Amino acid sequence: MKLLILTPYFPPEVGAPQTRLYELAVRLVRRGHEVTVLTGFPNYPSGVIPEAYRGRVRMDETMDGIRVVRTWIYATPNKGFYRRILNHLSFMASSAWTGLWLDRHDLMLVESPPLFDGLAGVFLRLVKRMPSAFYIADLWPQSAVELGMLRNPLLVKVAEGIERFIYRFSDRLLAVTRGIEDTLHAAGYRHVFFLPNAVDTGAFHPEVDGSGLRSRLGLQDRFVVLYAGTHGLQQKLATLVEAARLLETRGLPVTVLMVGDGADKDNLVRMGTGVSTLRFLDSVPRRDVPELVAACDAYAIVLRDIPLFRGARPCKMFEPMAAGKPLVASIVGEAANLIQEAEGGIVVPPEQPGPLAEAIERLYHDRDLGKRLGASGRRYVVEHLDREHVVDRFEELARNLLPPAVAAAAPGAVGS
Repeated sequence: MKLLILTPYFPPEVGAPQTRLYELAVRLVRRGHEVTVLTGFPNYPSGVIPEAYRGRVRMDETMDGIRVVRTWIYATPNKGFYRRILNHLSFMASSAWTGLWLDRHDLMLVESPPLFDGLAGVFLRLVKRMPSAFYIADLWPQSAVELGMLRNPLLVKVAEGIERFIYRFSDRLLAVTRGIEDTLHAAGYRHVFFLPNAVDTGAFHPEVDGSGLRSRLGLQDRFVVLYAGTHGLQQKLATLVEAARLLETRGLPVTVLMVGDGADKDNLVRMGTGVSTLRFLDSVPRRDVPELVAACDAYAIVLRDIPLFRGARPCKMFEPMAAGKPLVASIVGEAANLIQEAEGGIVVPPEQPGPLAEAIERLYHDRDLGKRLGASGRRYVVEHLDREHVVDRFEELARNLLPPAVAAAAPGAVGS
């Protein structure tokens, strides 16, 4: 099978879509498939293109057997709604043009958000006459409306029209959560396929040693609660900052370590000024994340309390589960239900610092509880959410979309 992945987000950038698509692509290559990624020049979330990629309008490179075709993009920080829209529109236009000159592929996978990728995907699907799957990690424009980022009624209607158009001209809609799947079904779409987020249970493992990093950070004698990921509006990380402030008043040797970047980080740093239990670090390269997770005693998952997120399951929660770390989760809905089913952590109501601080304090005092929760979470993701299982499901999808002759000739499960 020759697969084309269309996305503005790809390594060396760090983030959920970057990791999800890279891990899928590299495993498909190992199984004998040919994978091309059509993406932009790395710039998320800082808006700064690394020096090695500057001054070009197109660049071809190979990354672990994956052909990566990079095309021009208007680089901007992950701040400001309309500048981000310009970023998305620029990639839509340049990827559609660059895609014209690529060979025809057997299947195209289009990542969303952003929604506008889908317009480039529809264009290439029709011109190249290849089946396409639209991979929906976040319902847009619904998420932008509920987060207060998109308020203009006319623009909302335009975005909703674009959404319906893309869904209609995609051969499959891939949902990363059951909540997204249910929403699409309720809207009348029947060509939906569940393809969840997953984790590399080999890279994230209880035997990974994080003691060296703890020592370098001066955290040897601290109980470390880690949050690693985007510091954005969706996360409502002010809840975690205020929980750290409450823990400081209780005199416990706890450090809440917040690692990453995003639109809300400057505000969070200002909020946390002078809080001794709180520490901020910049994003780390993807290769260093397993050691970072191994260095913590518990991992925090925080989301806003809005209806949209009741159907969310943040992919970042699966990495600490695989590493045998207990979760403290300030969430509600699908993700909360999964953690409780897995017995992998303590769930508290969202946007309430008090219960979150109490959950952290409970794990500080009861280390055996943390070990039991961590071990149970590890068992759950190994059984249900290992990345190889997701690749199996993707090959099942491809088997249903590809012409019989192509499917029969493809390696691995597609030809079985």
